[in-house]
Amino acid sequence: MAKTEVGPADNVPETLQALAHPGLLLVSLDRRGRPNVMTIGWGSVGIYWGQPILVVPVRKSRYTYRCLETTRDFTVNALPRKLADLATFCGTVSGRDHDKFAEADLTPSPSLRVKSPIIEECLLHYECEVVHVNDLVPKSLAASMLGSAYPQGDYHRFFFGQILAVRAEENLRRRL
Repeated sequence: MAKTEVGPADNVPETLQALAHPGLLLVSLDRRGRPNVMTIGWGSVGIYWGQPILVVPVRKSRYTYRCLETTRDFTVNALPRKLADLATFCGTVSGRDHDKFAEADLTPSPSLRVKSPIIEECLLHYECEVVHVNDLVPKSLAASMLGSAYPQGDYHRFFFGQILAVRAEENLRRRL
């Protein structure tokens, strides 16, 4: 089905629903230009500095962290319901050791405004350029959250991506 360009806020409820379950797929490029995909279950969409921004937290231990630091852009993609199991695969296998695109039979397609590709099989795509990063400050986080989210001290870096383009399939609400 054809995808059309839409506004950054047009599908926020659907984006948050997919973020909660099954997760969204974050795509970046490694230093060799190979695409890497990782599942994210945390994030936010909002307005910062007067611009539409998608914030994605990535742990410094993740392969994707190095990719984001290198590329400084990313895409976020929402899977159709029928492919929801791929979120589990992409969230449990490391791109250091696996070509997740090939193993999951996913197709990287050129983005309109960033180097990182979109995933053709997905229904919704955000293209983002990193405009700010912020490291979690452990002493500023509520102790209950610190203990449950970071028992090993593997803290997130928050990548603030200015949303440069959004594409969606017309019938995405029925298929998410």
